[in-house]
Amino acid sequence: MDRAPGLSVRLKLTLSYAGFLTIAGALLLATVWVFLLRDVAVVSSRPGEFVPIRSVILQSYAPATAAVLAFLLVFGLVGGWILAGRMLAPLAHIAHATRLATNGSLSHRIRLPGRKDEFRELADAFDGMLAQLEAHVTEQQRFAANASHELRTPLAISKTLLDVARTDPNHDTGELIDHLHAVNTRAIDLTEALLLLSRADQRSFTREPVDLSLLAEEATETLLPLAEKRGVTIETSGDITLTSGSQALLQQLTTNLVHNAIVHNLPEQGTVWVHTGVRAKTVVLTVENTGEILTPQMVSTLTEPFQRGTERIRTDHAGVGLGLAIVKTITHAHDGTLTLTPRSSGGIRITVELPAITPHTDR
Repeated sequence: MDRAPGLSVRLKLTLSYAGFLTIAGALLLATVWVFLLRDVAVVSSRPGEFVPIRSVILQSYAPATAAVLAFLLVFGLVGGWILAGRMLAPLAHIAHATRLATNGSLSHRIRLPGRKDEFRELADAFDGMLAQLEAHVTEQQRFAANASHELRTPLAISKTLLDVARTDPNHDTGELIDHLHAVNTRAIDLTEALLLLSRADQRSFTREPVDLSLLAEEATETLLPLAEKRGVTIETSGDITLTSGSQALLQQLTTNLVHNAIVHNLPEQGTVWVHTGVRAKTVVLTVENTGEILTPQMVSTLTEPFQRGTERIRTDHAGVGLGLAIVKTITHAHDGTLTLTPRSSGGIRITVELPAITPHTDR
């Protein structure tokens, strides 16, 4: 990889090591020189005669000092170059992984060996980031493929209906309009659901105090005609549950949960329980319903877009297979947790836990 003109980090470290070593050696030699001249002034060569030896010391000490300094400089350069290379080697692995990630390869991991020092922590953090990016990109690609498939279906149906009407002039126009209206409504609802998912995923909303208990009551009243039509009983209970977030998104979350509990229930004798509660630092919304017995494997797929178990699904709701996927995205956007648990007698219990705020908290 080409670098901009200038000294490399390795060369800078090498020069620093050599410079510090040479300066330290020079200071040491200078100290010895000062003490040597102070303590040794003259020496007696014959009785009664004193001969100064400063010149002798200077002649013998100066070349040795120069040689030692030259040796320290060379030793510092060579040793510093080797040590800097060994110390900076982990950065080469990290830089290589970064280039691979830039080119779109998110499956590569550094997995830096050795002791857990600063470079190891940096490499492990980078590996964790790559893992999250890979999972996010994979999820987005799968979601985009599913969404494209679902959007293509109503468009293809509309095209087929129009082709039939074109080739058959005697075709009932009213029936055609009704079919087109239903197909276009489904396409619009799906598009709005996708936009809602994108908005929640990007957290592009203003936070304000929201009472989940009021949202649960509103969702229950709105969907009560649907529940009565299907013979499903709704029971609500709980306390005031204040959290911080988007009123519209949390209303959509609550409505989706109650709607899902009504639709996927026992016919004529089903029950839905909606409960709100407060814990130490969180508020909880629980929606529970009767229904068919679900396995843990089946439950784990319920929040996947357009997926239920191993089969693709479609519902008569605006989400068109996105109901619980929207709930999951909105929950995560509000820093909450979503838990799905199958009931032993059939049905499912869905719990949304969000950060709580006090009535006077202003965010």
